Amino acid sequence: MRCKKEREELSLQNRLRRSYYELLRDELEQKLLQYGLVDSYNNFLKQKTEFPFVQYKELKPRVRIPSIEYKEHNSFLVVFTEDFIPSSFKKYLKFFDMNKTTKKNLINSGGHCLLDNFDRTQKYLEAPKAFDFLTDLLTVDYATLIQRNKSIKSKNRYYISHFHVRIDWPVVNAAEELAKSLRYISQDIYEKGDKYAEIVQRKFFEYYGMHQAAGGRRTAAIIAAQYLRRLPYISGVYVSSSESRAVLKLTEKRIAKAVLIKLTDKKAEEIAAANSITFGRFKKNYSIAKHEKSRIYIFCASYAFTEHALPPEDGRLREIKHDVSWLKVDCQYILPKPGIWNYSPLSVNFIYAF
Repeated sequence: MRCKKEREELSLQNRLRRSYYELLRDELEQKLLQYGLVDSYNNFLKQKTEFPFVQYKELKPRVRIPSIEYKEHNSFLVVFTEDFIPSSFKKYLKFFDMNKTTKKNLINSGGHCLLDNFDRTQKYLEAPKAFDFLTDLLTVDYATLIQRNKSIKSKNRYYISHFHVRIDWPVVNAAEELAKSLRYISQDIYEKGDKYAEIVQRKFFEYYGMHQAAGGRRTAAIIAAQYLRRLPYISGVYVSSSESRAVLKLTEKRIAKAVLIKLTDKKAEEIAAANSITFGRFKKNYSIAKHEKSRIYIFCASYAFTEHALPPEDGRLREIKHDVSWLKVDCQYILPKPGIWNYSPLSVNFIYAF
């Protein structure tokens, strides 16, 4: 795997590109939180169905979530890279001419609402309707790919390049590559036997905040995140599933899960007071809806790697320990409503407090 260059190691030109990419990624995250959480909640309201709130215990590392699918919950898989993905990656990331975001391909796939007024520029993220276009594509199976346009005339233009992108890299290969980088194996995942190989694969899922029983879209997301580590630049993978009821973010430095939670006004007042803002401003800028005697908020947990999920300092081979955790809860926040500019996430401690 290649080492990602830090900002200080980049040329001024590439620093500018990274700044632009990170700005767009921040905006993309806001749109995906809106679609994956807020819009999903509204879907349940329209169907007059009780929303299945995630319990805090489901956000602990190594916990298996209930395997129930909720059709009202919006699902998606988005891959967003700092540069364009080379053609050699097409062996396992299936982005071809047949699934480029052209009008012809979209017509052939069917079911898209923006085709009547199709504008080829709407695929570029700076276009006014770019995120409407993206939302329309998120309903398609597999992944939507956003990357830099490699044409000379548009050096730093990012666009929604492909849809219906399948990730076909085998799980065993992804787990093997991770285990080699962490020095749990030297060459082959089966070099220490089948049982050891099974543990390696199970720990691969844990490394990315998943249980081994995770559904296909989430499995594809973590495989993509691992495969994109081969690139010399940064990337982000975002996934939401009808089982997890969460938006999972996998980037070069962070694993984070965002979910909807309920808070009583009394608890919300305590949080507001602890952060020196009025309860009125807290409700206005953080609450997405009122639910019975509570209000709905977006809660985000980010995770850090334990020493067992980091390369050993001495570089020596080591034995995997299946009973130790590879992830720990790092930060917990109440997030502002999507699109709120002038309020910051508020630190809380919920996961182990209830």
